[in-house]
Amino acid sequence: MLNRRSFLRYASVAGAGLALPRINPDFFISPANAAITKPMTFLSAENITGNWDPTSHTTLSQSTIQGFVMGYLTRAPMREDDPAKMNMDLATELNLLDAHRLEIKLRQGVTFHDGKPFKAEDVKATFEYGAQPDRPAQWYPGSNETFEVTTPDDYTVIVDTTKGGYGAHMFYFLAAYLPIMSATDVADGPKGKLTQRLNGTGPFKFVEQRGNDTVMEASPGYYKGAPTVPGVVYSFVGDATTRMLSLMNGQADVIERLEPEQLETLEGNEDIKISQLLSVENKYLWFRCSKAPFDNPLVRKAAAHAIDRDLIMEVMGSAGHASSNYVSPIKFGYTDLENYPKYDPEECQRLLAEAGYPGGQGLPELEYITSTGFYPKTKEYGEVITALLQEQGFPVTLNVMEVAAWNERLYDRPGGGPGHMIDCGWASGSPEPDLILRTHFHSSSKRICGIVDPEIDAALDAERNAPSLEARKEALQTGIMPLLADKVPALSLFTSVMIHAMRAEYDGLFIYSDGLFDASQVTSA
Repeated sequence: MLNRRSFLRYASVAGAGLALPRINPDFFISPANAAITKPMTFLSAENITGNWDPTSHTTLSQSTIQGFVMGYLTRAPMREDDPAKMNMDLATELNLLDAHRLEIKLRQGVTFHDGKPFKAEDVKATFEYGAQPDRPAQWYPGSNETFEVTTPDDYTVIVDTTKGGYGAHMFYFLAAYLPIMSATDVADGPKGKLTQRLNGTGPFKFVEQRGNDTVMEASPGYYKGAPTVPGVVYSFVGDATTRMLSLMNGQADVIERLEPEQLETLEGNEDIKISQLLSVENKYLWFRCSKAPFDNPLVRKAAAHAIDRDLIMEVMGSAGHASSNYVSPIKFGYTDLENYPKYDPEECQRLLAEAGYPGGQGLPELEYITSTGFYPKTKEYGEVITALLQEQGFPVTLNVMEVAAWNERLYDRPGGGPGHMIDCGWASGSPEPDLILRTHFHSSSKRICGIVDPEIDAALDAERNAPSLEARKEALQTGIMPLLADKVPALSLFTSVMIHAMRAEYDGLFIYSDGLFDASQVTSA
């Protein structure tokens, strides 16, 4: 179990030099005892979109399903003791040829579930398609016009970033995050096969969607050998109590996003195992920066100083850990920021007066949107935040929504997103910090908060264009990260601790720091 001491100890290590991340040539979870004879039933806290194109969404539940079906060049366990460690999957080598060229050597003998052999053309097609500016997932450091992908042979890929002016090392950590699609599927276009089903190289095949149930079966042709569990049924159940009761009565095998009090209930049950994992996900209060009053950084900063994050941590209990940055402590470049906004009512009042709203006078009615049933304790700590803001003169109303309605209101849009503040976490299974920073705070993306700030854009471009990982770490820690803490387009409240529970007989289930799974070696204890 994580504690404050181990958390702070890791935070200091993460801020130290990470010259060349270590890559394991292989990664296997040792099986134990007998095979599981029935499909594994996983109860999810979030709904899916219905569009299976991996580039079409940023929905964590759908990414989790992709983790069962799709293959990745590398995988990143992202554990506290070695956050930059990478394990090979569809790639066998990553070689930085020079500042602008990354060579990727690919595994041979792998096939997609539709029978197509996996080759370099699939990596090229995935990179070029996923980097198109209109793709919602926006995985890449620049559009497909900023890099070139060549395939010297069927099992070699070279990524050249000369056109974009940034280093090829930007693709190093991203290799662990990109599900590789079939070139044939990509050629069918964004309204073709990609939207209708998943077709990957992973341990499980997509079979069908039955209402809220995603049905997958073991792939006998998986390159590491057929999984020992015959299939996975991934089901959306929006109520946390229902998920827990389903696990206790044997209707479910694995559940996610436990509330802290549920953890206390289940810890004494010998039929159930608990997993607690410092995650890659931070929880944020996103300000709608594209409309008043949060288009004014003084008002955003005043709101940040009105919030006592220690009180939020008391509400979160075992489901959260304190952090003072816009990325998780297991992201590359993390450091505790000295200028991160702290609870300071006097400073809040000073900033409100400077912004022209003394004591909150003249502020419009503000809507704060959050969800229930997905993230632990959102309603409870949302009520704390609302009360703290009201105490300083912010006329805030909390709007608690079920997950699908909240998801529909999440993103920025012309004129500003719904409400004035919205609660959301962001998890990406890679040490790459720009999967958070550039995605949300560069004007080319501005996913939730809608920020357009030339100074932030310049700082993000500077860290992206750094000539090496070491130079980039310095640019992150002394440039963009403290700048964000000063301009506060969002307030990172804490880092999530992922809490899963499973039937005690399940051995060999590996959980990644973003909530994805490797179930290929699951066996019965």
